[in-house]
Amino acid sequence: MKIFLAADHAGFDLKNMLLEHLVHHDYDTEDVGPYTLDKEDDYPNYAYALTTKLLGSEDDDPRGILVCGSGQGMAMAANRVSGIRAALAWNEDIARLAREHEDSNVLALPARFIEADKATSIVDTWLKTDFSKAARHQRRLDEIERIYG
Repeated sequence: MKIFLAADHAGFDLKNMLLEHLVHHDYDTEDVGPYTLDKEDDYPNYAYALTTKLLGSEDDDPRGILVCGSGQGMAMAANRVSGIRAALAWNEDIARLAREHEDSNVLALPARFIEADKATSIVDTWLKTDFSKAARHQRRLDEIERIYG
């Protein structure tokens, strides 16, 4: 599993901490940016960069983690890209359900509303949870693709 990470200025420190955590646990990671803190950066640019990398990956299960202040902006921007199923999670149950039911391939985190330990736990839960492949869940994903492309 290849994991891409990106953030805006509000999520910069949390992204870097999560990157360090994932590398320490031997995940194949790629930092999509930013590489330096810029208080004037904009989250749509990083959401687009990450989703482009994810969709272009040759890995059999690429995933992305996006971090901004609320998580909402990153999720909204990422979900504009066909093939992306970004889920905003603020606890482990939401992260688990986003994988089990919606087969999310991008996790959005709200840096201003969760502590680093909580973020780490959410990420670990999301990464270790498989899609259920239940017929009703697959049917709903197929409907999303049919309706929105």
